[in-house]
Amino acid sequence: MRICLILEGCYPYINGGVSTWMHQYINEMPEHEFVLWVIGAKAADRDKFVYKLPQNVVAVQQVFLDDALRVPDPGFFNHIFTDKENEALQRLISANKPDWDLLFEMYQVKKINPMACLKSASFLQTLIETCEKEFPLIAFSDSFHSVRSRLLPILYLMGTEIPDAEVYHAICTGYGGLLASMAAYVKKKPLLLTEHGIYTREREEEIIRAKWVSRVFKPHWIRFFYMLSDLIYSRAFRVTSLFTRAMETQIDMGCSPEKCRVIENGISYERLCNIPLKEDDGIVDIGAVVRLAPIKDIKTMIYAFFELSARKDNVRLHIMGGVDDQEYADECYALVKQLDLEDKIIFTGRVNIIEYFEKLDFTLLTSISEGQPLSVLESFAARRPCVTTDVGCCQELLVGKPSDHLGRAGYCVPPMQREKLADAMELLCDSRKLRLQMGEIGQKRAYEHFRYNIMLTKYRDLYKEVETQWQASDSN
Repeated sequence: MRICLILEGCYPYINGGVSTWMHQYINEMPEHEFVLWVIGAKAADRDKFVYKLPQNVVAVQQVFLDDALRVPDPGFFNHIFTDKENEALQRLISANKPDWDLLFEMYQVKKINPMACLKSASFLQTLIETCEKEFPLIAFSDSFHSVRSRLLPILYLMGTEIPDAEVYHAICTGYGGLLASMAAYVKKKPLLLTEHGIYTREREEEIIRAKWVSRVFKPHWIRFFYMLSDLIYSRAFRVTSLFTRAMETQIDMGCSPEKCRVIENGISYERLCNIPLKEDDGIVDIGAVVRLAPIKDIKTMIYAFFELSARKDNVRLHIMGGVDDQEYADECYALVKQLDLEDKIIFTGRVNIIEYFEKLDFTLLTSISEGQPLSVLESFAARRPCVTTDVGCCQELLVGKPSDHLGRAGYCVPPMQREKLADAMELLCDSRKLRLQMGEIGQKRAYEHFRYNIMLTKYRDLYKEVETQWQASDSN
């Protein structure tokens, strides 16, 4: 089967949990051909892959959002919007369930130029009418620029070339979900969605905190991303998530329960399960397999360790991962220096975790947002318990589902709570026996539920289901 994977802001440009998952996923399915349809932010990143692509990746189609600003403007716009097209554009501006089929035909079949469209008198009249209804108390110039910044990427993406495939499999909603939905409609092929986190909720959190979005426009930006998730939720043949709470969120956001499936992450258990335990040398070594990025909340990690080190002298923290945000990384380095922790906190950069786990007693995760973190599953497979924040399904990983009676494999505390993180770490630092006991529980849980072959079997079954159901519908 020829499968088009639609990705946004991850593989193959950056390292990280989703990228690692995607690379292994493709490698482990040599029976399928994969086309990568990838969305990046900046065209300067073109072809700058950090992964050597597997042999069964037969094509890569790259789309960059900043290229929308470089779309040639022919200087004229001959298209006259029909009443239905006007209504579709008005609903798109309002993020209110537009007629997507009509929009896809406008930009795929009629090949409307997005830049010329946004500059046209026809569009300006549509925008004025919409703003009078939607933003009556806001200066039109502000509304114009806000709407334009939302619409330009959408209109640009709807005009991009669609790669051929037998099934379109999106790894997020958002812009990726838009491309996948358009491809499935135009090519008349099945559509799948796999969410590692809930993309729309993550964008909502970012917009709430963002300084670049005016307060008056934040609700409209949030509604915009909910509109995009609704698009693919309504059209996908199957929608998968990593854990039950994520699936329930998808359903709460409007996805049909009949479409939803949980397929847990999987790790290469055999690579990790025989890593020797660290000898008791009087020092407790804590590891964090994490990228240096704001969403991982490394600063809270540092402050929590500072609190722990004030209580205990025999602790060390190893922060293992690359830099996602250099400015943020520099702030973290400066904070370590300011707190006089340079002899106790080690920034290793990217390492071979198989070798490095031998130096660790347990692991730490302080993210403010996660799905089902691979670093926790890998820690379990290596018999290391974890302290995590209560994000994604971390609580479920540490204590198990209701049907899982293995026991506790670590501690879970609220995000950004440095005192509680220090308290949890102290409990593990105080008892090697407890660490070993929880490590054994974590390893059993990883073996029973999170091995890679279990996950791959479920995805292979999903592709078979799609193929069977689609062939049956075609024959009818």
